[in-house]
Formats: sequence, structure tokens, C-alpha cells
Amino acid sequence: MRFIGITGGIGAGKSELLCYIQRHYRCEIYLADQAAHEVKQAGTACYRQLVELLGRDILDPRGEIDRQRMAERIFASSDLLEQVNHIIHPAVKEYLLNRLKAARVKGEAELFFVEAALLVECGYGGLVDEMWYIYADEETRRRRLSQSRGYSGERIDQIMDSQLSEQAFRNACDFVIDNSGALEESFRQIDRKLEAYTWRE
Repeated sequence: MRFIGITGGIGAGKSELLCYIQRHYRCEIYLADQAAHEVKQAGTACYRQLVELLGRDILDPRGEIDRQRMAERIFASSDLLEQVNHIIHPAVKEYLLNRLKAARVKGEAELFFVEAALLVECGYGGLVDEMWYIYADEETRRRRLSQSRGYSGERIDQIMDSQLSEQAFRNACDFVIDNSGALEESFRQIDRKLEAYTWRE
């Protein structure tokens, strides 16, 4: 089973391509953002560490961590943000590696994908069999973010400036999918890559 990391800047279209892969290949797909939500559930070690660090005022009435309250606390302090990342990122990595181990034991999937914008920064390059970079030119990404999410130009600038450059992504990844044009062409790039070691439904 191949362990593949999927990364790329915001607006590159990673979700659309993963939906295609999910429909056509025997695979398991995990989004790091969803995994981060799972590891913060009440009762987990990550939850206890975050509450100890940030205080119980980040909890909602049900006792779960309120994402908005936590965000307000940590993004006002770069020191707190760093401490929170040191708690969450290792927990997410452990969660995903456990899922990978379980998938290998189960033996039904041929491919195991993990998607996140920060895979490179979080050191997944040393864990995955290969890293894919989903690329789209800046004009296309800006148009998508404006149309689908209603982001302002200022908001888009802020997010793009916080992410890796195109060259940094390319240097860190083994395979590049150009998703600037029609989805069908991106799907063909995926099929050409995967046909070497899997089968399609």
C-alpha cells in the first residue's frame, strides 16, 4: 500500500482531486484538519494538554474545545500558537500513523492519502512514500477563492503570504499535478501516475 501526502497552496483544488481519487481507487483518505479535530475531542491527551495550557474558558457548554475561542487565544500570541502546534501536530501525526497501520492490517486499500497544506512544514516528507504537490497558478487560485469562499483580495494576500512558495513546494515534492485548467486534465494526470501500481474501478 502506497502512503501518499497531498499538499499545495490554498485554492489549488486539492479537495476536488481527492474526491475523484476516492471515487475511482481503492484507498483511504484523511484530511489533517479533520484529524486535528478528532485529537482535540474531550478525553484525549491532546485535549487535556490544551485545556491545561489555555484554560477552561476555551470550552463550549458541552465541555468540548470551541475552535473559535481557541483561535482567538492563540492567534493573539505567537508564543501560545507555537506551544499549541507542539501539542497538536505530534498528536495528529500519531493519529494518522495509527490509521495507516490499521489500513495495512485490514488489507483492503491500495492507497493511503493524507492531505494538508502544512505537510512539508510538519515533516511528513520523511514518513510518506511520496509527496504530491497540487499546483494552480495564482490567478486561478485567487479567482476560485473569491468566487467559492467570498474572500477579499486582502484576505487572500494574507493567507498566500503565510504559505510556502511555489518553488518550495516543488522542491519538497516528488510529483506535481497542474490543476490550473479543466478538472478532466487533472484527472488524467492522476490516472497516469497511479496506473503503474493500482487498479481503477
